[in-house]
Amino acid sequence: MTVMTAVLGACASNPPTPAGLASPSTLKDLTDFALVRTDGGKMSPKLVSVDHAADVLKDYDVIFLGEAHRHPGNHLAQMALFGAIHERAPKLSLSMEQFERDVQGELDDFMAGKTGEEPFRKKSRAWDNYPGSYRPLVEYAKEHKLPAIAAEAPGMVVRCVGQEGSEFLARMKPEQRGWAAAQLNLGDGAYKDKFLRFAAGDGAHGEDASKEKPKGPSAAALRSFAAQVTRDDTMAESIYLHLQKNPGRKVVHLNGSFHSESFLGTAERLQLRDPKLKIAVVNPLQRKAGVTLDVSAEEAKTGTFVLLIREAPKSYANDEEERAAITEQMKFRSANKCGL
Repeated sequence: MTVMTAVLGACASNPPTPAGLASPSTLKDLTDFALVRTDGGKMSPKLVSVDHAADVLKDYDVIFLGEAHRHPGNHLAQMALFGAIHERAPKLSLSMEQFERDVQGELDDFMAGKTGEEPFRKKSRAWDNYPGSYRPLVEYAKEHKLPAIAAEAPGMVVRCVGQEGSEFLARMKPEQRGWAAAQLNLGDGAYKDKFLRFAAGDGAHGEDASKEKPKGPSAAALRSFAAQVTRDDTMAESIYLHLQKNPGRKVVHLNGSFHSESFLGTAERLQLRDPKLKIAVVNPLQRKAGVTLDVSAEEAKTGTFVLLIREAPKSYANDEEERAAITEQMKFRSANKCGL
């Protein structure tokens, strides 16, 4: 694997230290981060500041801020970038995977100051980490009167597609059908291959193209892909419709990194809806403590910028803990059958 070292600016003798970076070579803790400009692999990786990144990103129509959910360094970077981009592009909107289409009214009321945070969090089904991870972004948008988009398909719709297939959408009630994208992109391609590899147990997000592609994916795997695509296409359509209704605006969209990594998923489906859109991706990559800030040639292709963050603690100490967690997840899914 080709490895490229991120360089620090033009002045090698006395390079600047970018905002969020503790030292020129490593990340100090879980709150630290480093931005590396790669232009999707078209340029040699260059370690840059938040201000530099914002100077570049302000010229894009839609900026995807991928995230490792619940990672403090990732969320701090998102807030820093969002504020810096807004300073340079005042007509900005905030789009979020973390809120679903059917609660757009609740989000609008909160942004307008018609409801308090506690009722809003309850009615909007806000994620449990809202206070520490998303409150700063939402409050910034609220203070500056920036539109906020509840972009995601409702979890129940996604679950029903996962259980019954995309045909479920045609059986939805007319007043509910608008909760998911009008059109799903279910065809073959790099994203489908990646998802099926990941679903089959490839923990590297399916990025290793050298692995043999699954032969004849099961019906269950294809339903799972349809559920994933329901999320991707709905978020893409939400952004597209917002831009159609608000010409001249730019959008910053938050989603889990799988949805935008390598310009696939939601980013790809937005580009299909409007090929003229200029789309940027900021993709997070986790690094072990003490590891130098190198970016491989393949990693450089995953975003316009790569966001380096410290590796989060392992979720499970051993296989027994992980099996117990999976068992609990399966019990939850079994108890939550499809139904609207």
